[in-house]
Amino acid sequence: MITLKSNREIDAMDKSGALLASIHVALRDFVKAGVSTHDIDKFVQNKIEAAGGSAPQIGYEGYKYATCTSVNDEICHGFPSKKVILKNGDLIKVDFCVDLDGALSDSCWSYIVGQGSDEVKRLYDVTKKALYVGIAQATVGNRIGDIGHAIQTYVEGEGFSVVREFIGHGIGPTIHEAPSVPHYGEAGQGVRLRKGMVITVEPMVNTGTWKAKVDSNGWTGRTEDGGLSCQFEHTFAITDEGPRILTLQPGEPKSLADFNY
Repeated sequence: MITLKSNREIDAMDKSGALLASIHVALRDFVKAGVSTHDIDKFVQNKIEAAGGSAPQIGYEGYKYATCTSVNDEICHGFPSKKVILKNGDLIKVDFCVDLDGALSDSCWSYIVGQGSDEVKRLYDVTKKALYVGIAQATVGNRIGDIGHAIQTYVEGEGFSVVREFIGHGIGPTIHEAPSVPHYGEAGQGVRLRKGMVITVEPMVNTGTWKAKVDSNGWTGRTEDGGLSCQFEHTFAITDEGPRILTLQPGEPKSLADFNY
């Protein structure tokens, strides 16, 4: 069942998203060579709890960490570890949720450690643009397929591929709700978007094949061919005025018309 949120509920999720976004901003300086993914996980958890929130990923379907920290060929759901030490040129995706007074938000951001290669930088730019290409389709009356089709068309036109196995979703009252939001598909197909829906768009874009495999831990997805993967994600509400991004980071334009995509 798809739940439609009231303005009051969306405003509460916006406050949760603002806290989440501020932590991603703080990670810009924290993520560097020599830092472990365990350090990143504890940094995020401490920031959430210091602000009066909680990390709802802890305990979700048995997951043990506040974040997913996925490096290079890991697509998503990478386990934080003291043994995974970032080095110059790595591409890390940090994905986490915030629960603030019962209101949820979810956002993943990618970080290039030090000086990335030209390939990493281009993958980063295309994936970030794909996020906004998709969000731009999230208007009342459009369909879920319009989002995925726009992302897939853009990404494949740039010579990259879009992951099929992991997708976006509705959010609230729990982390994962209906509807499912693939980042590929046919325009004009799927659930029609309605005012009050709150969903995530989170394209995972690979340098090689779109196909994924899952590690023996049952969680971590990685590229089948060992190629690099990048991801960006926002939580946003469907409104009569267009998509309202709830995890907008300081410095990002508030209107989609102002994004360079």
